[in-house]
Amino acid sequence: MDHLKTAEVISKRRKESGLTQNQLAQSLGVSFQAVSKWENGTAYPDIAILPKLAAVLNTTTDALLGYGGVVADYDGRYGKEGYYWGLTPNRICYDIMKLLPPIKPYRVLDMGCGEGKDAVFFAKCGYAVTAFDLSEQGIEKAKRLAEHNKVEVRLFRADLFDYRPDTEYDIIFSSGVLHFVPEQQRKDLCDSLKEHTADNGINAMNVFVEKPFITRAPDSTRDESKRHPWRSGELFGYYHDWLFHVCREEVFDCNSGGKPHKHCMDTLIAQKVEKC
Repeated sequence: MDHLKTAEVISKRRKESGLTQNQLAQSLGVSFQAVSKWENGTAYPDIAILPKLAAVLNTTTDALLGYGGVVADYDGRYGKEGYYWGLTPNRICYDIMKLLPPIKPYRVLDMGCGEGKDAVFFAKCGYAVTAFDLSEQGIEKAKRLAEHNKVEVRLFRADLFDYRPDTEYDIIFSSGVLHFVPEQQRKDLCDSLKEHTADNGINAMNVFVEKPFITRAPDSTRDESKRHPWRSGELFGYYHDWLFHVCREEVFDCNSGGKPHKHCMDTLIAQKVEKC
């Protein structure tokens, strides 16, 4: 999150709505000191309160977080002919299938599904799939891909800051998305995902890791302040109380957007084992 940008938006929208800091605080159930800190940039709203804050201020979480440029960037990528990330499923999908093969329609949540290649793959294999993405262009292409493959996927537009699961899932999956989550909000997000995972279910995700010897990808968004690479092992720590099936870090070549480059990525597949 860009603290100064968020502070500016909150202050501006509050004043336009004719609210005092105290009135805004009362509507959100927080102290007026908290609102004051948000507006001077010394603190930021908890991730769970962002949707309510956006609603009170008659704006969106995208606007609060300054993500307009990110949305435009991905809409631009997905608005072109063809599939930006290709159609080959992420190899995590196969790891997931080994752990929870589709002997029944396990419930899958794909967060940041892009153009839908992984969500559609899971649906073709017999899983019950829900998927969302920030990009409307991505969601439209995912719908066309699902229709082409004659499978049903519950697809909708949302972002990580608006959406919280309202039911349990057997599999929660996210690839190449969580670098948009600032460090201070990651534990809250992971805790929410863990809470909405069924017993013996799994969370499978990867995160880009910052390394001094790897330069920025050539197809990155222009506003790098919206990207927050993780530290090596950080993701694993949030799941220390779960059973690890896959826990790896690797540097790999990438050709997304047709321009060769490298990434470092941590990958975790962890299972929520029932307590004895």
